[in-house]
Amino acid sequence: MSVKVYVQAIGAIGPGANNWPEWRAILRGEVAYQAAATINPVLTVLPSAERRRVGASVKIALVSGLEALAAADIDPSTMTTVFCSSGGDGENCHLICEALAGSDRLISPTRFHNSVHNAPSGYWGIASGAMLPSTSLCGYDAGFAVGLLEAAVQCSVEKRPVLLVVYDAPYPEPLHSTRPIADRFAVSMLLTPEATPTSMAAIDVSLHKAASTTMENSALENVRSSIPAARALPLMQSLAQLPAHASAADIYLEYVNGQSLRIKLGAG
Repeated sequence: MSVKVYVQAIGAIGPGANNWPEWRAILRGEVAYQAAATINPVLTVLPSAERRRVGASVKIALVSGLEALAAADIDPSTMTTVFCSSGGDGENCHLICEALAGSDRLISPTRFHNSVHNAPSGYWGIASGAMLPSTSLCGYDAGFAVGLLEAAVQCSVEKRPVLLVVYDAPYPEPLHSTRPIADRFAVSMLLTPEATPTSMAAIDVSLHKAASTTMENSALENVRSSIPAARALPLMQSLAQLPAHASAADIYLEYVNGQSLRIKLGAG
């Protein structure tokens, strides 16, 4: 069984590129990839009090999501969303563990507030005024594929657009040694149940047992393999190269329980 939806727009931020146009140029081979630490984006859509509270995970998630919707010229408050990451806000988790290991063991209300896994979707609601349903998932290394399948199913069944936002940020030490994530990365895709004049491509998703698709460029493969959210890069590359490579090979993304999510690209 497969699910077919349409990709309308993309937003992305990560090491070496700050938005989708920059990633697209790299993935097309128009610009050489230069590895660099992910920037800490300025988030102007939140009130000042909330801006002071949010961490890197929330910032990159919201920035990528807003980029996708801006490219599609869609009001963020009208959008159903699916958020997914490998394990949530690692920095906030570290600070809570640090507080619990101290003498007074007191956790600040802000830390506790940001510890819930759906914190990014909550801040999204504050920033956009969105009142529609939002789903928050956790997929470890398979976060992008888990989120994409969930968003595609919702889009297909509910017959309405869905914004997928997948993000990851590293843990500080000592947690980083146990769960290494190389840098921050976020990617968002706006999906629709039907084609529109601005559709980038159709994607047909289904579950299979197959090896994950990798990147030919070794530097980009290092990004893909070292940041769970960056498992999206093979799909991002195929979308970036359209329509020149309209007959792209199937893409296989790491899923759970030994399975892969197969993605077949078609005309938008």
